[in-house]
Amino acid sequence: MHVRVSLVAAARSSSLLAERFDDDRPLDGAGWRSVECAARDLVPLGSAELRYCSPTPRSRATGEALGYAPLAQPALRECDMGRWRGMTLAEVTAREPGAVDLWLADPRAAPHGGESLLAFISRIGGWLDTRPADDGGEIVAVAEPSVVRAALVYALQAPPLTYWHVDVRPLSTLTLTGWSGRWYLSLQAPA
Repeated sequence: MHVRVSLVAAARSSSLLAERFDDDRPLDGAGWRSVECAARDLVPLGSAELRYCSPTPRSRATGEALGYAPLAQPALRECDMGRWRGMTLAEVTAREPGAVDLWLADPRAAPHGGESLLAFISRIGGWLDTRPADDGGEIVAVAEPSVVRAALVYALQAPPLTYWHVDVRPLSTLTLTGWSGRWYLSLQAPA
């Protein structure tokens, strides 16, 4: 029994330098245009039996624009950043440089009072592992890039700090096949 899970990174809601922790802003103009450009390649994923999204406005909007009619999954929310919510990395680094260093170095640390990196990766892995595994079953989920990164680290059973070395661009897709505890990265040849 196996399932195929395609995770689509949500389109952008701000420029990279303006991204904020737990950013709940909707898609910006560039985000909408990028969805239109990528639609030809991403719309076919909507044929999956189950279609989900993170509860963020940009994930929902991306899924709706692609015709997925996704069901929001609270488990696919971004990492809880506690008191850093709404701030940019530059703002937090200026205010709490030691706390940022600790957060980046120790996957169990949550100096912001929210969720640690390890807990975040485990939560996303728990969501993956509870997907129904029907032979040939397909799932698509639009999620924040951070969620896609966490899913990749979990699926490959990589050390948690690997998370910081994975770059997930808006509208990129990660496909995993397998079942609870046994996930495989599936690379697709171009059509």
